[in-house]
Amino acid sequence: MTAAPHTQGTVLVVNSGSSSIKYQLVDPVGGDAIASGLVERIGEEIGTVKHVVGDATTVREVPVADHGEGLRIVLGLFDEVGPELSAAHVIAVGHRVVQGGPVFDGPVLVDAEVERQIDELSPLAPLHNPANLTGIRVARALLPDVPHVAVFDTAFFHHLPAAAANYAIDREVAAQHRVRRYGAHGTSHQFVSQEVAAFLGREVAETSTIVLHLGNGASASAVKGGHAMDTSMGLTPLEGLVMGTRTGDIDPAVTFHLMRNAGMSVDEVDDLLNRRSGLKGMTGQNDLREVHRLVEEGDEAARIALDVYTHRIKKYVGAYAAVMGGVDVIAFTAGVGENDDIVRALSLAGLERLGIEIDAERNAGRKKVPTIVSTDGSATTVVVFPTNEELAIARQSVEVVGA
Repeated sequence: MTAAPHTQGTVLVVNSGSSSIKYQLVDPVGGDAIASGLVERIGEEIGTVKHVVGDATTVREVPVADHGEGLRIVLGLFDEVGPELSAAHVIAVGHRVVQGGPVFDGPVLVDAEVERQIDELSPLAPLHNPANLTGIRVARALLPDVPHVAVFDTAFFHHLPAAAANYAIDREVAAQHRVRRYGAHGTSHQFVSQEVAAFLGREVAETSTIVLHLGNGASASAVKGGHAMDTSMGLTPLEGLVMGTRTGDIDPAVTFHLMRNAGMSVDEVDDLLNRRSGLKGMTGQNDLREVHRLVEEGDEAARIALDVYTHRIKKYVGAYAAVMGGVDVIAFTAGVGENDDIVRALSLAGLERLGIEIDAERNAGRKKVPTIVSTDGSATTVVVFPTNEELAIARQSVEVVGA
């Protein structure tokens, strides 16, 4: 199968994890995903490679020794199954990088110095930046004739107001160890806040939007006039909303309490708060579909967990409405935000006096396309808006290459 030539060019978007590679070949003009795929279980005895083109899915179960082997298999599938990358006119490879720290406030063309800086920032995202950097180095070696662009999850929040970005700790300690609010999911928050304004026929510069990016990882943002005013994730993605396995906001003294009284080490507390908390910690399940099932069966712990989850979202909605002096649009996005009507309804229930009112019929069911779910009389427009981080990365990559 050979793809028709794309005169404007395409972008290969790569998201490299510690044992996986997600990829997508994107038409940045039309917004279509021409092909996509996933390499999983890298380094294990048998890995899985899935390559999707249109309605055709090719699956291979083969040993994938490392990221280099994984990407070589992916490039071989483009040649064998299609679309051929040469015919698709790939003009850039865009890489997702989680942490740009205080260094990167936008996408950059990758060179040796950028690689060094991404590596240097790894202590701020030890689970992500090393894997992201591995993907960059492997892809640059295998595709040396195409420019590579790094797009940072934190970049959209780089210029947060000082009141939002700074923690109230010793300023010398904060400066020395780069402690501040960096946020995450910034590519999604930026994309949704801009695109939802266009969908509603409004000027971004005149719109105050709360974006609720709800997935296994979850974050909220306050975006006024196209600029981020606040966001729920902090130095790391642990802060903020309740998530699948992360606790979100918690008294920092819980850490001291557990170390002193439960004999837990720093690593054990880290594992508890990041991997054994959130919905999973409260119910044993990190998938909200399972939590809803447990609630329907009368499980009291699941009911409380769902209440805690949506209560936290509601608190952030109220806080961000105050931060911006009012809110015009609330946008639900990502896996839970787009698909879970119960969470959407509970998160905004009782906010009518703030001018926020959900229409039960409009809100019902999953939403695959942008959908207004508020009532006609709601002063704040509530929208379910599917995110597309790959398209956002592709478009930012094109801007960098064009510049």
